[in-house]
Amino acid sequence: MTLTHQATGTLPRPHPRAAVDASHERAPMLPGPGSIRRSPVDTRAMAAAGTDIPVLDVVIPVFNEQQDVEPSLRRLHAYLLATFPYPFRITVADNASTDGTLQAAERVARELREVAVVRLSARGRGNALRTVWLDSPSPVLAYMDVNLSTDLAALAPLVAPLLSGHSDVAAGTRLARTSRVVRGRWRAFISRSYNLLLYVLMGARFSDAQCGFKAIRADLGRHILPYTADDEWFFDTELLVLAERCGLRVHEVPVDWASAADAGVDLVQTALADLRGIVRLTRNLAGGRIPVAALRSGLAR
Repeated sequence: MTLTHQATGTLPRPHPRAAVDASHERAPMLPGPGSIRRSPVDTRAMAAAGTDIPVLDVVIPVFNEQQDVEPSLRRLHAYLLATFPYPFRITVADNASTDGTLQAAERVARELREVAVVRLSARGRGNALRTVWLDSPSPVLAYMDVNLSTDLAALAPLVAPLLSGHSDVAAGTRLARTSRVVRGRWRAFISRSYNLLLYVLMGARFSDAQCGFKAIRADLGRHILPYTADDEWFFDTELLVLAERCGLRVHEVPVDWASAADAGVDLVQTALADLRGIVRLTRNLAGGRIPVAALRSGLAR
């Protein structure tokens, strides 16, 4: 693609759909988490229809990454072209970069038709993912960090359960016994402590909220993404917590990972923002501002 799509930035937070009934009638018995199997993504029908809609849309959020964006795009594109059996798209979500990131991404997009670029006026990884995912026509949506710190061999295990209907959300985990991870002890300690906190305070059953390697079925994402409030790093945690609370099947994929994707992250500020996010999300859930019961019921169908 040669044109850069201009996104407006932060999406408005919609009210619950009209179908969501706030009546005080006794709620019906709902299926337990992970009890619903979805229909497989009908890739044959998509191919027979002759459309150019990609089955998979991999979003790469970037901010001032002019050194990494072009080689990473070419590496990811070559990998998908060689291994992914269906049409795909790689979407660069530029978060108002002030260096040459946008120009580098557009240069690649002019050469590789599977690469598209979206320019956002507002910063924030969460905002970028929410905006691009909700606008994408693909049935399976994924994202990864521009540094490609996660071994690309994990991409097929990440996406396959969503295509088959076995799972609704997939997340990479660096904390599995089979994962091979190269990073400092301090970063590993912070990551494990944060996930333990989520388990204790929110009952989270996933093991690694912050790994920049996730995917979701678009038909389900359209229901829960509008209720995510964070525009930054806490978006990942919020997405997984809401998915679990709404009864979606969350599949974790052990990944091999080398420390690079969060090299420029301010750990102290990010940790404080995550703590504020936990408090905000807990209040929203407890106060009914997120209609979990209605979403859970609708998604069960």
